[in-house]
Amino acid sequence: MTAPHIPVLLDEVLAALDPQPGDVIVDATFGAGGYTRALLDAGAIVHAFDRDPDAIAAGSAWPEASSSAPRLVLHPRRFSEMVAALAEAGIARVDGVVMDIGVSSMQLDQAERGFAFSLDGPLDMRMSKAGPSAADFVNEAPEAEIADVLYNFGEERQSRRVARAIVAARPLTTTGELARVVRKALGYRPGAPKDPATRSFQAIRIHVNGELDELGEGLHAAETLLGEGGRLAVVSFHSLEDRIVKRFLQGAAGARGGSRYLPETHAEPARFTAISRAIRPGEAELARNPRARSSTLRHARRTAAPAREAA
Repeated sequence: MTAPHIPVLLDEVLAALDPQPGDVIVDATFGAGGYTRALLDAGAIVHAFDRDPDAIAAGSAWPEASSSAPRLVLHPRRFSEMVAALAEAGIARVDGVVMDIGVSSMQLDQAERGFAFSLDGPLDMRMSKAGPSAADFVNEAPEAEIADVLYNFGEERQSRRVARAIVAARPLTTTGELARVVRKALGYRPGAPKDPATRSFQAIRIHVNGELDELGEGLHAAETLLGEGGRLAVVSFHSLEDRIVKRFLQGAAGARGGSRYLPETHAEPARFTAISRAIRPGEAELARNPRARSSTLRHARRTAAPAREAA
């Protein structure tokens, strides 16, 4: 039995977005539609993005998506493409953008999607169901490249040892096979608080889907779309994602260059203000939804300053 989908930090996200009837809000990561459902109930018009065709198919059955004047518009695209997609819909500005970064509960709970090491299935991990899979990567990439991916995207300190074990065990075709190889390489002891396969699965998934580049491009797209006073809310699930969000918002706050001992090099106008601290789930939410334990929300409000061109 799969766990029910529970949107993470929902109350805090809604407080940050403050949806009003008629607001146009982008749900950049539709998934099972937890945030979208709450935004529609508040009277907002939602443009929802997801590259997973299963998520789009499920959302298409919602009555708000099939009426003559839909309040839910689904875009089967990457959220980094939101500026172009909304331009095609005749929309240049929105009132809010919410992002829930990473793999969805639906994807984790379906063994055939190959995201979870706890469920044996084909070694896939592709959010879009297209392009090279995780199996293609672990079976074809050079050992050094695998080690770099594990270290950079999974923060796996023993990445070289794991990469060597993966190459020695080729071909690998299932999540169970990969998990056993990683556990053996790291000396896994049943009952340990954290499965050592976690870091490797995270790293390979991020690499296969280009998730960190997508996040950076998506943040710049949100900055471009949000009108003055528009709200941005981003939920991340590990330090790599949160670091990107934090640095983006710090840079968009108009921080000055230089130091306390040297003249300021320049000062850009702030593109975001009212930037929150990291917000994490409370004990009550963790009790009803253990998957929320690693989540972090950061939110901010758009100013009138022109958007900066993406790097």
